[in-house]
Amino acid sequence: MPTTVPHLRPVLLAEDRPGAPSERPGPPGTERRTAGCLTAATAASVPALRRFARGVAARWDLPTGIDDTLRLVVSELVGNAVRHSGGMDVALLLSVDVSTLAVEVKDNGRWLPRPRGRGEFACGGRGLDIVEAYALRCTVHALPGGTRVVAELSLRD
Repeated sequence: MPTTVPHLRPVLLAEDRPGAPSERPGPPGTERRTAGCLTAATAASVPALRRFARGVAARWDLPTGIDDTLRLVVSELVGNAVRHSGGMDVALLLSVDVSTLAVEVKDNGRWLPRPRGRGEFACGGRGLDIVEAYALRCTVHALPGGTRVVAELSLRD
């Protein structure tokens, strides 16, 4: 049963059930699960979507070592969507298979990369670099209706 996130009024909240048909089936013996939440792009959505992601990871019984990485990646990607897109909504989609957790954040704004600060004391501008350091892969897709960022995290040691 989907849960709600306190202090966040989701527009859409969904989770696949184990054994449910998947659009992207994996190899025999593997099961792909997905969960997502679409909400207003506000500062409050960052910690709320971080809690949503942690709750999903716990329900899916993901390795405990992924927790800190998941929190960091969700914080950075949702924070970027809220701060830089100018969009009204932000969506978080989590999907897992036997070895990978995909964290996808999509907004409906017009996010553009900003010039990075110079020097070691500059603040900001390093969020995607941090995500890339923890991810197997991180891709940014500029779409006509917004931006989609997907970070794939390894569930193996």
